[in-house]
Amino acid sequence: MLISTACKIVAETLFKIGEHIKPGITTLYLDRLAERYIRERGGIPAFKGYKGYPATICASVNEEVVHGIPSRRRILREGDIISVDVGVQYRGYYGDGAWTFGVGKVSDEAKKLIEVTKASLELGIRCLKAGVRIGDIGEVIQEYVESQGFSVVRDYAGHGIGKALHEFPQVPNFGRRGTGPVVEEGMVLAIEPMVNAGGYEVELLPDGWTVVTKDRSLSAHFEHTVLVRREDAVILTQI
Repeated sequence: MLISTACKIVAETLFKIGEHIKPGITTLYLDRLAERYIRERGGIPAFKGYKGYPATICASVNEEVVHGIPSRRRILREGDIISVDVGVQYRGYYGDGAWTFGVGKVSDEAKKLIEVTKASLELGIRCLKAGVRIGDIGEVIQEYVESQGFSVVRDYAGHGIGKALHEFPQVPNFGRRGTGPVVEEGMVLAIEPMVNAGGYEVELLPDGWTVVTKDRSLSAHFEHTVLVRREDAVILTQI
């Protein structure tokens, strides 16, 4: 499937970025690295130019939840965490994925936040199969995150994906079992919990893109594109 290739490029790009994350580099450096690799693999950066977005990746540091714009002025420092979101178009099909990385040695709180966010994504995917409802996924993620003392962002959600970057249905990271659209075999979904160390409220910065936690607590973000099958779901955005 062409979408599998798009997703494989996403996964490889995130892996490449992870190899370069260390104190002293800029988020713009990571952006240029990502664009070069995506194009070398025959892909097109899906975010660049999307609704006017100016970069290849979203690079969200510390209290930034999503859509942080890479900049030469944003230098990563020891103890930071950075959420990198990558989208790729390949021959008309899209893949989307995100990973949160620690920069050098991070605090115990940051380490736990990253681990819990990643685990919540895995739990959400594990409950996926044809016939479940979207609310089932959200409740599984929300229950786990809140049991660990964190909160899930309510204002942004996962989504369907395929021939467009964002398709039906929306996939919130909170909800109630038995509610929402029914998941069908063959659907491709981007599941992406965004988890805050403090409250779930967020706000948009004046640049019109960067979303931050209202209380300026740390935030982490993990995302996989998955294909729904009759009895389970397979992750497309992994190497």
